[in-house]
Amino acid sequence: MARFTLVALKRSVFMALMSSQLVWADIAADIDAIFSGIPDDGPGCSVGVAQDGEWLLKTGYGLANMELAVPLDGSHVHRMASVSKQFTAMAVLLLADEGKIDLDADVRDYLPRLKPYGARVTINAMLGHVSGMGDYDLVAGSYEGPKADNAIDLRSAAGGEFRLGNEDYLTIEEFYAVVEQLPLAQSPEQGFLYSNIAYVILAMLVEDVSGESLRDYAERRIFAPLGMHNSFFSDDPVEIVYQRADGYKKNDEGLYVNDMTNLFWVGDGGLHTNLDDMLIWDSHFYAPKLGRDPAKLMALMNTPNSEHRSDGRRYANGQNIRGSGKDRIFEHSGGWLGTSTYYARLPGRHLALAMMCNDASLDTDALIEQSMDRLLEID
Repeated sequence: MARFTLVALKRSVFMALMSSQLVWADIAADIDAIFSGIPDDGPGCSVGVAQDGEWLLKTGYGLANMELAVPLDGSHVHRMASVSKQFTAMAVLLLADEGKIDLDADVRDYLPRLKPYGARVTINAMLGHVSGMGDYDLVAGSYEGPKADNAIDLRSAAGGEFRLGNEDYLTIEEFYAVVEQLPLAQSPEQGFLYSNIAYVILAMLVEDVSGESLRDYAERRIFAPLGMHNSFFSDDPVEIVYQRADGYKKNDEGLYVNDMTNLFWVGDGGLHTNLDDMLIWDSHFYAPKLGRDPAKLMALMNTPNSEHRSDGRRYANGQNIRGSGKDRIFEHSGGWLGTSTYYARLPGRHLALAMMCNDASLDTDALIEQSMDRLLEID
């Protein structure tokens, strides 16, 4: 009787495992189908779906480089735009973990050269987009929208309005000098106001307190310890990036053109990485290694910075949070010249989706929505 029970149990476990593998094969096939409409002769996306530190799907659609007809294969390095913010946030939290900053202190305690705001602006509020700091419209108009009425009068070299993207140029130091003079857009702690400027200033904070660039600090404290050897904050506009996915968009005639920024400050963006390194990053949320007390630091990373919400979502250190229970999602998207990105974790299911696209013309919102809807169907 005991032997029969053991055999039956082994058969049951085997059948359950086979059933699970079939389910995941179906999921991978469905996600693959969502992106299969991307043509082979244009730019596209690197896409990965992972569970428990293993890839269910890791592949590329379209080209990494149109001039040389190099296909995206899932290994290429992409500019991550605002998905970078959670890495900047981790760097800031590590500084606090080292006892070098107080997250509840006024940022001007560490960066006194910032314009007096007439109010106390904490580092934690900056991490959670409730600092009252504004966005790039205080600097110049861009593809995201027109210049704000109270923007500074920044001029191009030819004397016209500064163009933010790839027409005009500022060094990192020159841009820092601009950022130091920007006013608040609203009073601190009054509501959620997404601020790229706040995350640029957080990069300045890391640099001033640590004595290293954000690139070097993140390499020493995050990427090297975790083994993320393809990840770095790119702060050099002329460096060679191996396995880079170049950026593109369609012009008014519907033809693809190069779409790459020449602005290389970091913090709000600037991270370059690939799918395999994002898998390492995702696994770190379940088995943290960084900091003096890794579990405590990770709990802080996942704790919302305030009670304020945006579209029903709370914000925790570079992560939007929505849903609950098994359907709880930590996510962030990113977009800049020639790049559109997305990374989501579903801790209740140990699932992750990473999407890195080098075509700014793609309807990536639709691709994300379809993919996440499919992952949320899993029991």
